[in-house]
Amino acid sequence: MDDTASIRFLIRTNLQLAGFEVDEAVDGADCLEFLRTTEVLPDAITVDVMMPRLDGIATVSAIRADARTAHIAVVMVTTQGHPADIQRAKQAGVDAYVTKPFDPDALIQTVQDVIDGAATRGDD
Repeated sequence: MDDTASIRFLIRTNLQLAGFEVDEAVDGADCLEFLRTTEVLPDAITVDVMMPRLDGIATVSAIRADARTAHIAVVMVTTQGHPADIQRAKQAGVDAYVTKPFDPDALIQTVQDVIDGAATRGDD
């Protein structure tokens, strides 16, 4: 999820080309509503830090606090690359952190790695 349409397009297109099925959310509130109403939960979520209504850190904290969604792999994709930002994200429960601009192949590999890690842990 990202509040910038062009970034959502870039992430969606690259993930779809790699064979992933992709749903989109414009911000954290939209993401949490989707997770509450969908029958089939995603294997992974990409999330930005800076978003209107509900930022990425609060969104990840809410995902981790809900037993139904706590197992979902989360990749933070953001311009916020300061060590303090990365630490806040990890404390919230982010599985991987990618800074913008990103290499599309690296993002795809990171998403696959966190999904594989969740499967290895038996969380899915």
